[in-house]
Amino acid sequence: MDLDLSPEHALLRSTVRDFMVNEVGPVVEEHEREHRFPVDVVKRLGEMGWLGIPIPEDEGGAGLDTMAYAIAVEEIGRVWGSLGLIVAAHTSLGCGPLHEAGTKEQKDRYLVPMASGRVIGAYGLTEPGAGSDAGGTRTTAREDAATGEWVIDGSKRFITNAGQAGTYIITARTGEKADGNAEISAFILPADTPGFRVARIEDKLGLHASATGELAFDDCRIPADHLLGHRGGGFRTFLKILDGGRISIGALAVGLAQAAFDAAVPYAQTREQFGRPIGSFQGVAFMIADMAPEIEAARALVWKAAWLKDHGRDYALAAAQAKLFASEVSSRATNAAIQVHGGYGYVTEYPVERYLRDAKLTEIGEGTSQVQRLVIARKILGLRIL
Repeated sequence: MDLDLSPEHALLRSTVRDFMVNEVGPVVEEHEREHRFPVDVVKRLGEMGWLGIPIPEDEGGAGLDTMAYAIAVEEIGRVWGSLGLIVAAHTSLGCGPLHEAGTKEQKDRYLVPMASGRVIGAYGLTEPGAGSDAGGTRTTAREDAATGEWVIDGSKRFITNAGQAGTYIITARTGEKADGNAEISAFILPADTPGFRVARIEDKLGLHASATGELAFDDCRIPADHLLGHRGGGFRTFLKILDGGRISIGALAVGLAQAAFDAAVPYAQTREQFGRPIGSFQGVAFMIADMAPEIEAARALVWKAAWLKDHGRDYALAAAQAKLFASEVSSRATNAAIQVHGGYGYVTEYPVERYLRDAKLTEIGEGTSQVQRLVIARKILGLRIL
């Protein structure tokens, strides 16, 4: 067993880290303070091929693997959680469904510009009454026999990259199945489609430079060929996409936890109380000691899930475990970093308070911790856990 990164992965890791620290780091606080989407930074990531890392080259991507993608998201999130979420949502949720279920024509028209970084993508699944419960979807899509178009009505909520994306992948009810359950289909929706609008942008606890918003569809008409996959196949597609997306959210969580650790260690070494570094007191030293192995374990789980996916193995359980553990480690580590900093950790002069606010999203997005426990328990026990 070789636990070292391959030369290619190690090079990518150092390249992304250097770019984030030296080129992006200086502009983070300004964007976060102004709640401003980093258009120019995202454009640069696209030019470097980092918005389509796991997408094949013939589909506009970099042609690398999931492991490379997880490494990149961690390093981006280590410096800027908002940017890490923007990249993860675009790549996993925006590009992913097109790669998974798109036709050659759909990939050429929509995926290639997205994976190459020319167009930002977003995924519209969550609604006020539906998220992990996709059967609760109320957005509808009906066929207009006279025009051959799909007519979409409804709304989506908490959609990352809302208002910034040029292409949205959305789910909608297209009828009912024989067993009475909702028939869920997926559709490609260009941002300039008549009848579509971004109804609002959310004011969030953290991740202030990422855009999260509500989408509204009012007699929104798209051509018949904008159906993604087959009719009724949206539910299965979204389940598979979320499995992969959990790897990237886990990686983002690890990046935030590592950032907190990186801030806490030198502070504990140099901040003095009672004439000695605070890190020499067990109360502080043990917090650092607890953070270190938890972050290493979380990273190992994320990398294992990525490795399984890259080798064509069943990775759903590993992805849920990685996302659950890494997100909760992230919250614990960022909270501990504030505690190490004491009063300074509670003010915006130090970045650890931002890490804590940003980390909370990783316990909620792409399935809450409670949903991850359901997924894990069902797979282990083989029972329907409610």
